[in-house]
Amino acid sequence: MEKHTLIQDIVGNTPLLFIPSLSQRTGCQIYAKAEFLNPGGSVKDRTALGIILDAEKRGVLKPGMTIVEGTAGNTGIGIATIAAQKGYRCLMVLPNNQSVEKYQTLEALNVEVLKVPPCPFADQNHFYHQARRISESEPAKYFWANQFENTANFQVHYETTGPEIWRQTNHKVDVFCSAVGTGGTLAGVSQYLKEQNPKCQIVLLDPMGSGLFEYVKNGQIKSTGGSVTEGIGIMRLTQNFKRAKIDEALQINDEQMISMLYYVAKTEGLLVGTSAALNLYGAYKMGLTYKDSQKTIVTVLCDSALRYQSKVFNSEWLSEKKLTPSENLI
Repeated sequence: MEKHTLIQDIVGNTPLLFIPSLSQRTGCQIYAKAEFLNPGGSVKDRTALGIILDAEKRGVLKPGMTIVEGTAGNTGIGIATIAAQKGYRCLMVLPNNQSVEKYQTLEALNVEVLKVPPCPFADQNHFYHQARRISESEPAKYFWANQFENTANFQVHYETTGPEIWRQTNHKVDVFCSAVGTGGTLAGVSQYLKEQNPKCQIVLLDPMGSGLFEYVKNGQIKSTGGSVTEGIGIMRLTQNFKRAKIDEALQINDEQMISMLYYVAKTEGLLVGTSAALNLYGAYKMGLTYKDSQKTIVTVLCDSALRYQSKVFNSEWLSEKKLTPSENLI
């Protein structure tokens, strides 16, 4: 009898999509990893599975325990998707300014959701610290996933995402570029690709309001402006991010991001989320840098636009944020 397929068995091994219009515009081969096709709808399913399997193996996550995490939503959804089948309960602490689709999805997955006001990481009311304190209050009851500092996050991308990209490009990756939430994806993929091809260019893509662009460029964590993107951009060096092998950094604003989001919807039939649109814009900019070189450029489609449709496809929201998708990519 054929082996039964479980939810956790279909995490990863996502397609690598060729993006014809951006490739034609730049004269490079631009590809994007379709992580929105994971069962929980995002790249964070990999992180969730890696953290849960590692914790079970180490004996720190046991039957009957509740998984606690501070998240912008996607990691919580990934954890809850896998936890449901394994019989764990979940408690997720989220900023109260995330898309309504994320809260609805978490509640459908029977997650207890604690919404807190967004604040700087240094503030002890930050969602990260609140999740940590809950887990510390009853260690026998709660397991804290700690996606930012838990290097099982980096490890799962080193063991799966990186090798998949290398195989899917027939061992030819000239540039890999991605934004950072925890740093796990960029760290794991960059380390793997650099081991295969030391000349592979690794590019950090950073939204306004994040401090990592300045850190890569000048060694100081400093930020200017802000961004409507969710789940990316940080003001500190996480244990996962510290493992990233970065050569270059680009800063991308919301106008560029939203224009790309609408462009690929109309041109490619691709409905991508805000971080994915930012990643595609970064890949496009790198393509223009290497114009007509036929270099292979790879990025990540972190999640789908359907997780943000109440915002990005809402003319009132766009107007409120002073965002007008441009007909032409800048």
